[in-house]
Amino acid sequence: MVMTEHNYPGELASPRQIHELAEEYRKAATLLLQLGRSGKPLTRAPFRLSAIHAIELYLTALLLHRGHNPNQIRKMQHNLAERTERALEAGLRLRAKTANHLQSLSQNRDISSPATARNLRQPPRR
Repeated sequence: MVMTEHNYPGELASPRQIHELAEEYRKAATLLLQLGRSGKPLTRAPFRLSAIHAIELYLTALLLHRGHNPNQIRKMQHNLAERTERALEAGLRLRAKTANHLQSLSQNRDISSPATARNLRQPPRR
């Protein structure tokens, strides 16, 4: 596919194809979770990133299915708060706690747990 300023990878993907990709990321997240080690939060970061990407793809598939313009979805970039809001408007039903959590991930740009975030800080130089 020749790239122009008018298209991007995945632009022509159907909602079903995006959903199938989300399923693959969900499966990968499940496998990555098994690699996490107790007391080692960083070992769970790859799981969380894959799981969050799966959620983003599921929301995208729903929005496409409901007729949203792919270019408008693309403009959301990785903003889960906006995707969640649009998906709720499109009829997605989520528990309030779940919707709030997805929105907080975008607002804080946090793809990790608080414990993981603490461990991501660089150690002091000696």
